[in-house]
Amino acid sequence: MDAAHHRCRLKNLNDVNTLPKKVVREHWVHDYLAGQVIYHLGEYPKRFSMAPTEYDERLLETFAAHGAKLIQLHEDWHDSQRLLGADKFTPHDRDGFIRFVDRVHALGMKIIVYASTGYFESRDPDFDPAWDINLKHINVHFYFRYAHCSPASPEWRAYLLPRLERIMDEYGVDGLYNDFGYMPLGQHPVPPGHVSPAPETSAHDAALEDLLWTVLNLVHHRNGVYKAHYGGLRKPLGDRKMYDYIWVGEYIASTDTMRLQTRYYEPYVVPCIDLSHATLRDDDEPYRLAVPYLQFPLRVDGRPFTGECAAVPRVEYADPDKCFVVKNYRKYLEYYRTHPEAPAMYGEWDSFPGKPERRETWLRHLDMYLPMVKEGTRVWIDISDSPVIEGKKDESLVASLFVNDEVYMVVANYAALPATFTSVWPWKDRESGVTARTITVPPHKLLYLVRAEEAR
Repeated sequence: MDAAHHRCRLKNLNDVNTLPKKVVREHWVHDYLAGQVIYHLGEYPKRFSMAPTEYDERLLETFAAHGAKLIQLHEDWHDSQRLLGADKFTPHDRDGFIRFVDRVHALGMKIIVYASTGYFESRDPDFDPAWDINLKHINVHFYFRYAHCSPASPEWRAYLLPRLERIMDEYGVDGLYNDFGYMPLGQHPVPPGHVSPAPETSAHDAALEDLLWTVLNLVHHRNGVYKAHYGGLRKPLGDRKMYDYIWVGEYIASTDTMRLQTRYYEPYVVPCIDLSHATLRDDDEPYRLAVPYLQFPLRVDGRPFTGECAAVPRVEYADPDKCFVVKNYRKYLEYYRTHPEAPAMYGEWDSFPGKPERRETWLRHLDMYLPMVKEGTRVWIDISDSPVIEGKKDESLVASLFVNDEVYMVVANYAALPATFTSVWPWKDRESGVTARTITVPPHKLLYLVRAEEAR
């Protein structure tokens, strides 16, 4: 930035800092990779090529052109069941996988892959039952029988950590997405031979915290990105944040519960409304629930998802009457076989049938969001008692300021009635172009605003 830009930014910050206000959280944006996509590559355990196709090229180019920063791969990249000549820590199509990674990098994006510090196939020849937290609770689901390996097991750590290092060193990926696969040790007796670094309690996952910190350092030592997933809306119990990003939303039916429980989690949260369980009021709802809290939804995309993964010959699946995943996927498979022209879905968290217009919605909101979260931006989340938003009556109207060389404000109305506020500054609606000091926010609506020129 030249001197004029520095002057502008400093004045904007001074204007906001000198305003009377209450805020729930203040945050400085740093190393924030907004615009993250979980990219479906194929119907594992069916064999497929991971080499980028023309379809992949076009889609990845679209994401890159709009400023998406991170591509995330799920369990289709590896071979957790050892059916295709690889294993949980290696790609079943090494050459195709490396070509895909290289293409993502060539487009200026980063790529992270699925790993787990807890889940491991109990039928794998390497599995040692002594690693498990509780062998009575094997996760029998879909095509796998996952044990919950204990973060307090020294032998499990000795097996796991070198393999995580090799993923990053050998394949050129930019980090790991850690699906914890954790059963709280505070609720189970610590198995014989396992050692926790501190007491396990209902408020502190001591061994998990230490293992997550170890993996975080492993990843950061390689200048990588570490994304965490506990399940549902949970985060690790403790006072320390041991990840760069946390994904929330799996299996959650209530979008209101999701917002209220995760809105003040420490950044950066990547919400993904699980559309196999939840229903949207409208296609803008994921952004209305997230953006005012310095969150941006995960995009579920990639190659079409058809459910073939639930009907691969000679694969043992969970009973569909007891496993909704198998039941749903086989329903999808039958539907797409009889409706081959139906709109595609792109993963297990996507809507069925798919809604292709939601990709454009995600890109439109990303275009609005990225200028607000540039490096060095300061964010004041959930402002009240301030002349910037006079007339705010309750928690159903949420406003946050994003300040850098512009002063942005997002305002969301979560109520069923319109809400009106008046501001000390005039604001321009970035979508409609209308400028006003008194603004009415329609029910269940998100506004993207920028302070008008005349207020500078």
